Amino acid sequence: MVRRKRNNFLTWFLEPFTDRRGKGHEPDFTLLIVLGILLFLGLLFLSSASATLGFYKHFDTYYYLKQQITHGLLLGLLGFYIAVRINYEIYKKWAPVFLILSFALLLLVFFTNLNNTFGTARSWIILGGISFQPSELVKLLFIIFLAGWFDRLGMRVKKLSTTIWFVILLGLISVLLIAQPDIGTLSIIVIISLAIYFSAGVNWKHFSVIIAAGALAFFAMIKAAPYRMNRFVAWLNPEVDPQGISWQIKQSLIAIGSGGWLGAGLGSSRQKSYLPQPANDSIFPIIAEEIGFIFTLIFLLLFATLVYRGFQIVKHSPDNFAKLIALGITIWLAVQVFVNIAGMLQLLPLTGVPLSFISLGGSNLVVTLIAMGILVNISKHTVYER
Repeated sequence: MVRRKRNNFLTWFLEPFTDRRGKGHEPDFTLLIVLGILLFLGLLFLSSASATLGFYKHFDTYYYLKQQITHGLLLGLLGFYIAVRINYEIYKKWAPVFLILSFALLLLVFFTNLNNTFGTARSWIILGGISFQPSELVKLLFIIFLAGWFDRLGMRVKKLSTTIWFVILLGLISVLLIAQPDIGTLSIIVIISLAIYFSAGVNWKHFSVIIAAGALAFFAMIKAAPYRMNRFVAWLNPEVDPQGISWQIKQSLIAIGSGGWLGAGLGSSRQKSYLPQPANDSIFPIIAEEIGFIFTLIFLLLFATLVYRGFQIVKHSPDNFAKLIALGITIWLAVQVFVNIAGMLQLLPLTGVPLSFISLGGSNLVVTLIAMGILVNISKHTVYER
């Protein structure tokens, strides 16, 4: 009797990955395997990158690793599993609620713990000693809202009224993120939103006006804040102030160059003692220093494979709603990884965007895993021509 119950529980637990009884086919196992490898490597690299910082601040070299597991990975895996079990179609009727929740979360930042800041940003909700970055969840909520909205509109998405409402909603979210300020997250949300809008069937004239207006607003935003302009100056010329505004990019390039072909070995990075935020947005240079050029390419290939599988799911999605959600999640992953690594390589200005699945940050890891769970659920319903 006990054995039968265990078998029934195991069958129920594995049902999202094996069930064939009218609920779709097996999910994309390539995506699942690559995701599992990245999560394992994330803990491994984080353990190395945060060891010195953990000992210096908490007398525990594994402090931040344990924090990532308890505050990020475990909750994220639970959210991932629940998202895999829930049919993606359910989210369509909740899309308007997700929009309201997005604004509520961004507004809540300004009414909770006003004195708590992280760097130059005040983008956290801290209640009862538990901190959460709502802008991470807003990425996913706004993707689902846009997918539901544009799917419901159909060809009416080309109308001027749709464009006006799209600009208003995106503008309101942008204002709330600029006020925090969280420009890195804002840039990702804007790119995701434009990609979904484009894929939904854009009016080219309207889209061109949005791009032009967005570019002007972007440069005006940079001019308005000296620290943002400093990041551009450091990006264009890291030698201008190597002990000040160019310190992070200089130390990043030194770390990446020090890795050579095969790296210094895990735990042997020297630059992690000099790089700002070595466990957060600066973790990639430490990885490159420790594993070297060859293994860094293999590491990046894992991200490329994940993005490729995401686009395959987009291509074979069963309906337009699923297609737009899958596109938004895939673009999100691709852009966030690219922006982080490009900033460390001096290909883009530094933005403070974390490296998905790798950087320290419970909010980012939990929400990203939930998003991946939704993507896996959609992969169970993909349609392939015979």
